[in-house]
Amino acid sequence: MSGQLTIPQLEHMATVIREDIIRMLEAAGSGHSAGPLGLADIFAALYFNILNIDPKNPEWSERDVFFLSNGHTVPVQYAAMAEAGFFDKEELLTLRQFGSRLQGHPERERLPGLENTSGPLGSGLSQAAGYAYSLQHIDNIKNRFVYVVMGDGELDEGNIWEAAMFAGKNKLSQLVAFIDRNNIQIDGNTEDVMPLEDLRGKWEAFGWHVLEIDGHNIEAFVDAVQEAKAIHEKPTVIIAHTIPGKGIREMEFDPVWHGKPPKAEEANQFLNELRTLGGKIKSEHQ
Repeated sequence: MSGQLTIPQLEHMATVIREDIIRMLEAAGSGHSAGPLGLADIFAALYFNILNIDPKNPEWSERDVFFLSNGHTVPVQYAAMAEAGFFDKEELLTLRQFGSRLQGHPERERLPGLENTSGPLGSGLSQAAGYAYSLQHIDNIKNRFVYVVMGDGELDEGNIWEAAMFAGKNKLSQLVAFIDRNNIQIDGNTEDVMPLEDLRGKWEAFGWHVLEIDGHNIEAFVDAVQEAKAIHEKPTVIIAHTIPGKGIREMEFDPVWHGKPPKAEEANQFLNELRTLGGKIKSEHQ
């Protein structure tokens, strides 16, 4: 992708994406808040620094491919895509409306730039691993990468671990996976529902190169991806520790906001909070 943003610009873009998410969810009257807000820094980095894509030519044959596995967090992807120029920002306010291209879970054939349809949790890593396998072992294409974001709650799904074994066995070094390690899922805290630790050890045992970062440190995230791209003979998983509802104090770490949208009064309050955050980020880099 040409015209990569600098780290300060990416931090500002993450705040813009969070504002878009609040407006979208308030207009829709339904949807998931905490996860998309927590992923905004990662998606700003993906769409404005990392992914080799062309918003004006979504089917470009040399593009990188991105899959969203935890599809309920798709408002953050829609917001990033609109800011990147895949479609007009006004369309964001059609989220979840009947006939809209922006459904509550991504539908590949509705919107150019979406690479997968995601509803049932646990399928994204299999989709990404299959694509990476075709690049490396069938087409022998070495200059394209496949990325996938997964939620930590969906690691309860057995399909994830089948795909992890497949990718490790086939040494899919062009596959880079991200785990949104925010420690919540719809029924509460992940470690109460189904403990995941030792998470690093599990992935290493499946033959993956494992990195752990602060998912809100955009510079660390970009550096981790560069390291992942330099790894040979292994797929890489980046465990990104994030705060669900990041940027909105009332939402942060509260599982109630997993699938709850803001009402009009709450949305105004949250947008003011994000504008204050954006101003603070800007002043820190002046």
